[in-house]
Amino acid sequence: MPRFKAIIQYDGTNYAGFQIQKNGRTIQEELEKTLKKLNSGTRVTIHPSGRTDAGVHAVGQVIHFDMLHPRDAEKLRYALDTQTPHDINITSVEEVDEMFHARYMSTEKTYHYRVDRSPTKSPFKRLYTSHYQYDLDLDVMREAAKDIVGTHDFSIFCATGSSVEDKTRTVYEVRIEEQPDHELLFIFRGNGFLYKMVRMLVGTLLKIGGGRLPQDAIQRALESQDKKMTGPTAHPQGLYLMEVKYDKPLD
Repeated sequence: MPRFKAIIQYDGTNYAGFQIQKNGRTIQEELEKTLKKLNSGTRVTIHPSGRTDAGVHAVGQVIHFDMLHPRDAEKLRYALDTQTPHDINITSVEEVDEMFHARYMSTEKTYHYRVDRSPTKSPFKRLYTSHYQYDLDLDVMREAAKDIVGTHDFSIFCATGSSVEDKTRTVYEVRIEEQPDHELLFIFRGNGFLYKMVRMLVGTLLKIGGGRLPQDAIQRALESQDKKMTGPTAHPQGLYLMEVKYDKPLD
C-alpha cells in the first residue's frame, strides 16, 4: 500500500477541531470522507503531525495516509483538493517511504499567534485574531519571552486533558513583532508543543505586558509550577500551525 505525505491548509472556524469526534464536524472527517471515495470505497485513516483545537487554523499542517493502489501524486492532490470543502486546501502531495510518520518523525514546528490591538473589535478579524485593546509594554514582554526559550518541563503550560506523559519540550525561538493594522504577531518555534501550550504562553505574556504579572513570571512558573504565575488561555482564533519540519525526506 503506497504511503502519501500531504501538506494542507485549513480555516478552522467551522470545525470542532482536527480529530474525528462523535459530535462535531472535523477536518479529519472531511478528509477521510473524500479519500474513501478516491480509494475504491475503502476507508483511509489519516495521521496528522498534531491535532488542532476548534477554531484553530493551519497553513502548513502535515498528514500521511495509505492508499490501496499507486496513484499519481499531483492527480491525487488535485482530486482531494477539489472534492474537499472550500475551507480546506491541499497544498502538496508526495509519495513517501512506508516508514514515514507525520507525527512521530517531525523535528520542528512553528506556530503563529495573531492579536488585534485595535481600539474596537473588527468584525472582519474576529475569526482570525484575538482582540486585546489594553496597553502593553512590548519591551517587558520580549524580555519575558526569553525565559521560554530552551529545554524545560512545560507541565504548567499544558491544559488538562493531555495524555502525554513527558512534558519536556525545547523551544528554539520566541519573537513578538508589531504588524500593520494594529496587529501583534507572536512566533513560536520548537521541537514540539503541548496541548494548548502556545495559547497559555500568549495569555501569560499578555498579562505580563499589561503589568498584571511580574516580568519573571514565566521563569517562576517553570521553576515552581505555580499556576498563579500564569495567565489565561488565549482564544483559539488567533492560532495558526505554520510549518512542520522533518530531518530529511524518506524516499
